[in-house]
Amino acid sequence: MNNNNNNKGAGEQLGGALNGLTSTLGNTVGAVGRTTGNVTGAATRGVGDTVTAATGSYGKPVGDAVGNVGTGVEGGLGDVSKGVEDAGNWKKQ
Repeated sequence: MNNNNNNKGAGEQLGGALNGLTSTLGNTVGAVGRTTGNVTGAATRGVGDTVTAATGSYGKPVGDAVGNVGTGVEGGLGDVSKGVEDAGNWKKQ
């Protein structure tokens, strides 16, 4: 009975175990970050829409600005989350 783990050195076995651990951790943290960004972005855009609806054309620039901030936060957290996931999967740029 041949066990492939017997053919691997301790370093290779440890590297494989660490890769699985960091992949799981990176994917979890990345997903939480992405969810936070999505919720924050949607909520902030909703506030911006409310400001615009309540104030009409006078408040539209403010409402648009608030909405754009939410979109920026969402995009930024999405990029950071992707980087965390890639790092967890040991991907190089």
